Amino acid sequence: MNVKFYGITDRSYLKDQNLIDAIEKAIKGGITVLQLREKELNSRDFYYQALKVKEVTDHYGIPLIVNDRVDIALAVEADGVHVGQEDLPTKIARKIIGKEKILGVSVENVEQAIQAQKDGADYLGVGPVFPSPTKPEAKTISIAEVKKIKESVNIPVVAIGGITAENLYDLMRETNVDGVAVISALFSGDVKENAKRIRKVIEKVEIVNERSQKDGK
Repeated sequence: MNVKFYGITDRSYLKDQNLIDAIEKAIKGGITVLQLREKELNSRDFYYQALKVKEVTDHYGIPLIVNDRVDIALAVEADGVHVGQEDLPTKIARKIIGKEKILGVSVENVEQAIQAQKDGADYLGVGPVFPSPTKPEAKTISIAEVKKIKESVNIPVVAIGGITAENLYDLMRETNVDGVAVISALFSGDVKENAKRIRKVIEKVEIVNERSQKDGK
């Protein structure tokens, strides 16, 4: 799974926009994976919403990850599920979804990262790296800690939290993370243009990294 531009939904930023339309715009703008995050919907509504979203992600060949809800992920045959430190334990989530599904885990430190990889995580979400409007009460993680986490595991690491087109270049260059997860900077306003702008910066990082590797830096 290509995690370099990881879009996460949050309908609170959409205002009058339709979620499905916004997701399609995000995909056309360049996201490489989508996480469906629905904290307010009941199980039935979440299920039907996830089915509609999966039609779109399947059409464009984009992996669909369901946030928290292992049952919903399995029910709609999503590509995977993402769990946090207060959700089902990683080992149990892996046991339920099987070996073929993608399992992402949120971590905040090296110890959690190593344990998550050991318990079957396919990739890690690390953050918040910057103050985030999605989780304003959450304590941020230092760039140094993100770098340590990246160096402690051999599965992809995705930075999350307050990431914008303006701050992601330095973040990715300094930490060498495999991707960035974006919520508010993607789904606030013109989704397609937001996605294009973010994707452009990510591609710039990739070009610079390739040059650095060739130069032996």
